[in-house]
Amino acid sequence: MLVSGVLFLVFVVAGFLVQVPYVAISPGPTYDTLGRDAAGNPVIQVNGQQTYRTSGELRMTTVSLNDGINLFTALGLWASGRYALAPREEYYKPGESNEQVKQENIQQLQDSQSAAQVAALRHLGYPVQVVAKEIVSGSPADHVLAPGDRLVTVNGKQVKEATDVAGALTGTKPGQSVQITFRSAGGPEQTVPVTLAHRDDRTQGFLGLTAADRAQAPFNVAISLQDVGGPSAGLMFTLAIIDRLTPPGKQGSDLAAGRHIAGTGEIGETGQVGPIGGISFKVVGAREAGATDFLVPAHNCAEAAAAAPDGLNLIKVSTLDDALAQLGNLKAGRPTAHC
Repeated sequence: MLVSGVLFLVFVVAGFLVQVPYVAISPGPTYDTLGRDAAGNPVIQVNGQQTYRTSGELRMTTVSLNDGINLFTALGLWASGRYALAPREEYYKPGESNEQVKQENIQQLQDSQSAAQVAALRHLGYPVQVVAKEIVSGSPADHVLAPGDRLVTVNGKQVKEATDVAGALTGTKPGQSVQITFRSAGGPEQTVPVTLAHRDDRTQGFLGLTAADRAQAPFNVAISLQDVGGPSAGLMFTLAIIDRLTPPGKQGSDLAAGRHIAGTGEIGETGQVGPIGGISFKVVGAREAGATDFLVPAHNCAEAAAAAPDGLNLIKVSTLDDALAQLGNLKAGRPTAHC
């Protein structure tokens, strides 16, 4: 009995003190992108341009991740039926701290917001330019281009989208000289030769810049949302920007039309909707927040359908235009593409 008691005490102490290499995942909070943040500020803020009233909700969804849990906590969360356990290594790189993961998620959110603005303003007809976003130190582009420079041509090919830069370098070789035409802020166009370098991860020539699309509009759009990370809110941000900037009676106005609509999906600057993680938790969180309809990236449809609670209509989308068309169908009482 003494030995059994000691072993039981050791087990209890270990259960409370020893962390398990798992994280607990559950439905996270949702946020109405047509509403206000915790500080009372509009989530979508437009300065210098008229905005229009909207009705209903366009709700982004999140997943909560609990790290640093002990054995008893893990078992309790798992037994509750609301949480799932997953190996920690699926969410954290070896040696990566919670703070590092948080910063990565914040950066992903910022990139998502930027892509949402570009996708929305491009849809609304505003011109889009391609700029140098980041320059690799010591690369051929270093000291030739600066962040923010507008790219006009690379290797004789017009640059209309950020992906055109990589396309223009396809088939080039290290040591090859290519012409780059660009314009710095307030300056004229200039064309300079750049000798491409070698890099171990590719056979083509290496230029050393990351390009990005930037919409040119005579007003400023900002997105205000705290304590949220990751790229999956892009689609809902994009739809909210379009909704706020579209006059009544025009296609794209009052997208929710009084309904409680939720959704998720990474947005590309040209409007493609990419798959995301945690969809099985997001549909549950959306329904608990009162949503009746949920926009699902096409690649996530099977997983969403397997987890969707009763009363939630799953709408399959693959592009921004697709999402707008499906919301138009919903608004008009027509059938929607279902997962």
